[in-house]
Amino acid sequence: MSTELFFVQLINGLQYGLLLFLIASGLTLVLGVMGILNLAHGSLYMVGAYLMWYFVGVTGSFTVSAILSAVIALALGILIERLLIQRLYKRNHLDQVLLTIGMIFVFNSVQSILWGNDPYGVSVPEALSGSVPFTDNSSYPVYRIFAALICIAIAAALYLVVSKTRLGMLIRAGESNREMVEALGVNIKSLYTIVFAIGVMLAAISGIIAAPMRSIVPGMGESVLITCFVVVVIGGMGSIKGAFVSALWVGVITTFAAVLTPTMSNMVIYLFMILVLLVKPQGLFAK
Repeated sequence: MSTELFFVQLINGLQYGLLLFLIASGLTLVLGVMGILNLAHGSLYMVGAYLMWYFVGVTGSFTVSAILSAVIALALGILIERLLIQRLYKRNHLDQVLLTIGMIFVFNSVQSILWGNDPYGVSVPEALSGSVPFTDNSSYPVYRIFAALICIAIAAALYLVVSKTRLGMLIRAGESNREMVEALGVNIKSLYTIVFAIGVMLAAISGIIAAPMRSIVPGMGESVLITCFVVVVIGGMGSIKGAFVSALWVGVITTFAAVLTPTMSNMVIYLFMILVLLVKPQGLFAK
């Protein structure tokens, strides 16, 4: 592998890792704070991508479409938590798995009814359609740089909210001792609604960002969900920092494996997960 190809693939891996973090952060937030194993999280990534495609076709504006898709995803998260997830807080993980698997089938069926089973794509906005010279013989798409910067900005905002604000204090307290927080007068149900809605919105925003870079196809959330669970397990359950570090590692390893060992690329991240768990059984940054 030439030096030029190495650095191009490294940047691709980091960009993919940042997108994985954005999806996995919502998953680890819901699992770590609420104890909910949401297997439908990948379907919400799919919903974000399809909403983006639909609104771009209706409005013709990339920015307006992204805002509308994110707002609808937030409202959808509130609705799902209020109607379905609230019933699972005192139940075991098996009940959570059964309900959220059922949600996957519902989302896939609704998607098929509304938009059919053909693959779609979203055009990169004209302002971001160029490329930046990388070396004498190669360049890098501006939109991919933009996507990476958006992911970094959201990661920084998430860190500040969780670690520096009153809402973040309540989220961390609710994660540590739900009963005590409730006894102190905090409405834990409203807090959990906020956390779940944020998790849904993060998954949808990931789909919005990925829409111009990937094909929008039925069931696109299932494959990314498995990778995100690997990220969460490697990083440590409930750790935002762990999700960030492990997502970058998984993104880079997956990208290089696809180039160097295409036939084994799907297996490499699981081997990496096994190695990490042999050394750190609870994950890199387990609480």
